[in-house]
Amino acid sequence: MAIIDLSHLISASPAGTPDFLRTDISYENHDKGAAEFEQLLGIDRRLLLRGEGPAAERLSIGTHSVTHLDAPYHYNSTIQGQPSETIDQLPLERFFAPGVVVDATGREDGDAVTRDQMEAGIAAAGHTLKPLDIVLVHTGTDRYYGQPEYMTHGPGVTAEATIWLYQQGVRVMGIDAWGWDAPLFGQAEEAKAKDEAGILWAAHQVDLPYSQIERLTNLAALPPTGFTVACFPLKIQGASAAPARVVGIVSDS
Repeated sequence: MAIIDLSHLISASPAGTPDFLRTDISYENHDKGAAEFEQLLGIDRRLLLRGEGPAAERLSIGTHSVTHLDAPYHYNSTIQGQPSETIDQLPLERFFAPGVVVDATGREDGDAVTRDQMEAGIAAAGHTLKPLDIVLVHTGTDRYYGQPEYMTHGPGVTAEATIWLYQQGVRVMGIDAWGWDAPLFGQAEEAKAKDEAGILWAAHQVDLPYSQIERLTNLAALPPTGFTVACFPLKIQGASAAPARVVGIVSDS
C-alpha cells in the first residue's frame, strides 16, 4: 500500500500576503517549555531530561488559506431553502471514498472544464462513477502555490460540470488550484461587462450542498483510478471550511 500526500506544507506566509490568506506560526523551543513547566508545576528544570521541557507552536491560519475542504455554508447562508451545513455538521463518510483523477493539464487559465469534458475525463481514467466517489481535477496549477500570482492561474470547473457531478451522487470534488471556479479576476471582469449575476463564483453558488477540496498538490503521483481519498477536515464549530491532511491511498493490488 502506498500513501500519497496531496496536501501542501503549512508554513508561515511571506510579508505582504493579504490577511485572509495569511498563515503565521510562532515557535517555542525546549528552553521555553522548561520555563513553562517550572511555572506550571513548581519543578526545577534540573529534574527534566537534559533540562528541556516541551516544544510547542502557535498557529494563526485562515480556514481557506492552505489545503482545505469547503462546507456548503461557504457558498451561501441557505442552500435549496435550508440553512447551509457548516464543516462540523458534515457526515464523515463523505471524506473517505474511492477517487478518480480527471486530467485537465495543458489548459489555458480560465478555460474551465465543461460537463462533457468532465464526463469524458472520467471515462478516459477508466473509472465508473458511483455515488460518494471523490473526483479530483488535475490541472498542474499547484506549481504556483506560494507565489503571489497563484490565484490568477488554473482553468477551473464550470457550474454545469459541478451540477452534473452532484447529480451522479458526488458530494466531494477537489482541484490542485487556488479555487474550484475559474480564476476570480476573469469571472469578475465578465460579470461587470455583462452586468449579470451568476457569473462570478458560478460553480460555488450552484445552490447544491457539496464540498470542495481546494489547494491540492501532487495529483500527478496518483493513478487515474483505483485509489481511495482520505480528506478529513478539522472539526471547527460553525466554520465554512477547515484545513485537511488529504492523502490518496493506493493498494498494492
